[in-house]
Amino acid sequence: MAPISLKWDQDSLLENKFVRDEDERPKVPYNQFSTEIPVISLEGINDGEGAGSRRAEICEKIVKAFEDWGIFQVVDHGVDARLLSEMTRLAREFFQMPTEEKVRFDMSGGKKGGYIVSSHLQGEAVQDWREIVTFFSYPLKARDYSVGLISPKSGEQLLRNIARHMDQKVVVNHYPKCPQPDLTLGLKRHTDPGTITLLLQDQVGGLQATRDGGESWITVQPIEGAFVVNLGDHGHYLSNGRFKNADHQAVVNSNTSRLSIATFQNPAPDAIVYPLKVNEGDKPIMEEAITFMEMYKKKMSKDLELARLKKLAKDKKENLEKEKPIENIFA
Repeated sequence: MAPISLKWDQDSLLENKFVRDEDERPKVPYNQFSTEIPVISLEGINDGEGAGSRRAEICEKIVKAFEDWGIFQVVDHGVDARLLSEMTRLAREFFQMPTEEKVRFDMSGGKKGGYIVSSHLQGEAVQDWREIVTFFSYPLKARDYSVGLISPKSGEQLLRNIARHMDQKVVVNHYPKCPQPDLTLGLKRHTDPGTITLLLQDQVGGLQATRDGGESWITVQPIEGAFVVNLGDHGHYLSNGRFKNADHQAVVNSNTSRLSIATFQNPAPDAIVYPLKVNEGDKPIMEEAITFMEMYKKKMSKDLELARLKKLAKDKKENLEKEKPIENIFA
């Protein structure tokens, strides 16, 4: 359950384990925008096929974006702007409620979906500076209408030629303004485990991407009404590594809160994960075909183990510093 005492202030920052190690802290401000991420118009995507067609041109741009970054933005997608506006309005209203009201929707008691602070994962040493609402929208049997805060917009059209069996969930992220945004992250660096993610973000800014292992970062330029498209690990495996799984994070700021709404398209838990094609001479990126649930569990276990080992190394270093003989301090 979310901590009822959390007030998103200086005390919360220090007392609730939100402070990141120096190597994980933001390198680029939330509003130092870059235009490196491609912006692709979907206008005319259904106007016929074949070489030289508008559809072929769009597909070429999408392929290039997935090869370079694993992330791009789409405009002219045809989703009703009024629907997006209403989703955003309802989300803001929810997060403006008192904490005691929000925790009525918490994810305790085995509920699938609801309200939580920071993350779904248990055992993480450092928390994300965010609160979220999760809604499982597909398959229909996974829906919990007691959480019914928003209406999901499906990304199935982008997946039609990839998979017929899928799960879908919607996550509404709220990143409160932070007294010391240079010490924390709204969402730590990660890749999404699923096939593809569609993200609607407001105009504040804070989504960041890297393609060199975190050495450098860019802040994605917000575009009114656009969807950010992220390729996940499953999409990366499907392409046998040709397409990048988008390496990204979210930073916060001290001026205003930020809101984003993400819909994740994932394979069903028992779907088999394997490359769709391995070119002659190439090595398969996967040693064996496994289920998506097995892939997901391996990813989460690896992430938590890396965090555990990092914490052990940090604690060991701090203990050695404490035990250093006084005569060696000024050596």
